[in-house]
Amino acid sequence: MDLIDTLSPPLPALERPWAPRLRASETLWEIARAVGGGPFHVVHPATFAENLGGMVAALAAERVEGTVYYGKKANKAAAWLRECTRPGTGVDVASVPELVHALGNGLRGEAIGVTGAAKPDGLLWLALRHRCLIAVDAADELERVARLAAELGETAQVLLRVRPPSAPESRFGFAPDALKAAVRQCAESVVLRGFSFHLDGYAPVPRAELAAYLIDLCQDARALGQPASKISIGGGIAVSYVDSGDWVRFESGRHDGWFHAGRNPARTYPYHQAPAGAAMVTAILRHEIAGKPLAEHLRAAGIELLLEPGRALVDGAGFSVFPVLGCKATEDHLITTVAGLSMSLSEQWKGSEFLPDPHLVRREATVGTPVRTVVGGSSCMEYDVLTWRAVELPVRPRTGDLLVYPNTAGYQMDKNESGFHQLPLPPKVVVDGDRWHVDTDYPIQEIR
Repeated sequence: MDLIDTLSPPLPALERPWAPRLRASETLWEIARAVGGGPFHVVHPATFAENLGGMVAALAAERVEGTVYYGKKANKAAAWLRECTRPGTGVDVASVPELVHALGNGLRGEAIGVTGAAKPDGLLWLALRHRCLIAVDAADELERVARLAAELGETAQVLLRVRPPSAPESRFGFAPDALKAAVRQCAESVVLRGFSFHLDGYAPVPRAELAAYLIDLCQDARALGQPASKISIGGGIAVSYVDSGDWVRFESGRHDGWFHAGRNPARTYPYHQAPAGAAMVTAILRHEIAGKPLAEHLRAAGIELLLEPGRALVDGAGFSVFPVLGCKATEDHLITTVAGLSMSLSEQWKGSEFLPDPHLVRREATVGTPVRTVVGGSSCMEYDVLTWRAVELPVRPRTGDLLVYPNTAGYQMDKNESGFHQLPLPPKVVVDGDRWHVDTDYPIQEIR
């Protein structure tokens, strides 16, 4: 095993005020006792609502009609969904359970977008029954939508997904010639509401420029008699987890010696980005195309802009807690073992690493010598490691302490969850001030 020869610089997470407040409170220990000693996730709907409101406000500030659909795959908690019932918002789903979950938490079908490739007939049937907006990915899917709509006596509301010119090898979306044919196929039981795309990466300019292309597609479709007035630019709204200076310092010096067994991931999420969140939406809308900002093109053409952010809406809205089981020395650092599995921090699923520093929480104040440690899960697998990087903690962890990973609501909590060893999945706990309850699939508490 390679020695960890130097200590990596710290990567403290950018956090919303509620998170450190809860970490320092008795409420966190109350929750830990109630869930029975295993790992758990904490979610904070008020922060989600703040993020969502910020994006709706960014559209309004540029006088652009639009809808912000929460990309539900980012986090399965039901707690977010009721926040998506306000005007200008909705939910993006890609499966029957996701659609049922959204409907069961108060979303009307008209506020639900259905995406994903090669959707099964059961999903299309349910989406048609509830008049959801369906993003169609291929010609055979469009044929199935038309057939099912005719059988049900419904009118399908569809977007056609465009294959980005910058990604001709992508398996998603219509290529140019197929797109033209698909526009002509939309008739009788299928109404073409517009077009959509998804781009990898987090840059605003390519999204703005491809959006302008979709405006032209809408105008071409209108000339053929279609009421095309919506474009979706998908997700990929950036999130910044750490400060710029900390990230530059970390990335400029990163090497294998900072990581247990030299496990320095080849690729990680870009943990600092700018612009991010609502500011990125504004940057997209203000990007100039042919001498005018995108927002002006949208207004002039009467086009509604649809967004499908996931991670950016749950930014700062949750953290994950792992009780410490034990700690031992090895070579020049410690190995701390926690209750639970690395699969509950899903970045490991991609052979990557969730890099923001965890916090050690202890009930009573303790003075000690700082230590550096990696963090392993409680399974028998060598690769069950939550943090390969040796991180500094203020004192040596001990059984009963809590290790808190900040800002994990975006994809970390359940993208790769597993009941390995018959361990229960970590519950999600919803917090509202000093009140809390376990997240439930459907509303059972009093509606206020």
